Amino acid sequence: MAITAAMVKELRDSTGAGMMDAKKALTENDGNMEAAVDWLRTKGLAKAAKKSGRTAAEGLVAVAVAGGKGVAIEVNSETDFVGKNADFQTMVGGIAKVALNASDLEELLASDMDGKTVKDVVTDKIAVIGENMSVRRMAMIEGETVVSYVHNAVVEDMGSIGVLVAMTGDNEAFGRQVAMHIAAANPASLSEADLDASVVEKEKQVQMDIARESGKPEAVIEKMIVGRMKKYMAEVTLLNQQFVVNPDLTVAAAAAEAGVEVTGFVRLEVGEGIEKVEEDFAAEVAKLNG
Repeated sequence: MAITAAMVKELRDSTGAGMMDAKKALTENDGNMEAAVDWLRTKGLAKAAKKSGRTAAEGLVAVAVAGGKGVAIEVNSETDFVGKNADFQTMVGGIAKVALNASDLEELLASDMDGKTVKDVVTDKIAVIGENMSVRRMAMIEGETVVSYVHNAVVEDMGSIGVLVAMTGDNEAFGRQVAMHIAAANPASLSEADLDASVVEKEKQVQMDIARESGKPEAVIEKMIVGRMKKYMAEVTLLNQQFVVNPDLTVAAAAAEAGVEVTGFVRLEVGEGIEKVEEDFAAEVAKLNG
């Protein structure tokens, strides 16, 4: 596979590796971006295993809460201008309220909204605004108490990141602090128990490869991995993360002090996981005049 300058740049941006190291990583792994990141980490050349944050999707995430139930939805558009459009915002807010009574995305799109299905409402809005848009996903959570938070809100309950926190007890002020923590820290799961086993195994393998690069005996490596995986769990699981409001405590310990137990969370960010196709202005002009 041909390794392009854009691919090298993307890998450099996501790992902090040097240009030649990034190019070699991609060459060694036939252009596979994830494998190249792991290769760089193994060689100790990546500053962090974070993927590029560039995304194509614009739009809004909206949240709605009723009693012990909360829902978050993502509605995408082609440009960020549409996210600032009052008609679009009204539609997204309406869809979020309808979503409280839907069990999944398919049911939501077929649900009634002002005498039409949600799918038809979106189709009509496309015709009016003149830009493609779609309800990309929804996530629901239930609990004794559900608290919501929206980061970079453009209007109430709508913005770039939507978070829902389910917990026992009724300390909503603390629940909101946890929701803000989740928006910032982006944990992979609530606890080690519900972290994807394949993700854990992949991280363990990467750490093993890194340790072997040091040339240490296998018996020493095994002990090193125990400590490194414990540190990894403290970074990616919510309950084990240092609480941003009080870094001396984990989120679980802070919750215990607040008299609550966090039982679940949802975090949706606009455009998460969608690749962005970028083209420079000169290339666009050349295409138009080609």
